[in-house]
Amino acid sequence: MHYEWMALGAAICWALGSLISAPASAHLGAFAFTRWRMACASLMLWSVALISGSWQSLPVDQLWLLALSGVIGILIGDTALFASMNRLGPRRAGVLFATHALFSALLAYLFLGEKIWGWTLLGSGLLVTGVMSAILFGKRSAEQHHWESSSHQLGIGIGLGLLSALCQAVSTLMLKPLMETDIDAIAASAVRMSTALICHLALLWLGFKVARVYLPLNGKVLAMVAFNAFLSMGVGMTLILQALKQGDAGIVAMLSSVSPVVVLPLLWLVYKRRPALGAWLGAALTVAGTVLILKH
Repeated sequence: MHYEWMALGAAICWALGSLISAPASAHLGAFAFTRWRMACASLMLWSVALISGSWQSLPVDQLWLLALSGVIGILIGDTALFASMNRLGPRRAGVLFATHALFSALLAYLFLGEKIWGWTLLGSGLLVTGVMSAILFGKRSAEQHHWESSSHQLGIGIGLGLLSALCQAVSTLMLKPLMETDIDAIAASAVRMSTALICHLALLWLGFKVARVYLPLNGKVLAMVAFNAFLSMGVGMTLILQALKQGDAGIVAMLSSVSPVVVLPLLWLVYKRRPALGAWLGAALTVAGTVLILKH
């Protein structure tokens, strides 16, 4: 599979995961939800790595880099994303998280020397514009679902969403040189996930109030957490790491940022509300941009 399709596959996984995770995150709280999600994902990833023997590809002298990437991208980034989602809802948090494509392209240019020119640059511009338009202008005035309502914590939510995007960009770009070696993507994901989980558990054991569970975990919530862990952290993040083996970090980030557009038809399917005209226009720009990137 080409790296472009891996990045798009990750975007789909994240879109499905964000839709599923919103009720569970609100139930448990951002920290507790992320902790349980990482525990499920770590168990899944290490099981595959141990059974397949791919753990042997892990370079001992580079484990610190994987661990640091996990702390930045998962511990800080994911927790900030779901804290933002709890304040803004999945749509608005999604558009803020989508800015990780811009952060990634800029950082890849500054530190990795990657450049985006010609039709690929035009496609990237259309894609980012489409994603932003679909979210910013995709809401109908009659929509009153609690995920879409205004929040008195709007400023905090925006800050957390941008922080999650920056952490996502930094953590993946850190791994670009390492992923070009023979390291296995699933084993690498397992190390990153386990490191972030240990840090989360430390916060809980040290008695930080923010790390406590809002409401007790039940079977329904656990099922949502486990499914989200499989989709977003297990499949999605592994696809991103595998894509980094083959392609430019900036392009991978651009294509993986379309998840907010994928969320729109999913919300339509679940809540039976047709997206507004802005959502359709944004989706059209996103598709056009994606096609240009894939063709060039």
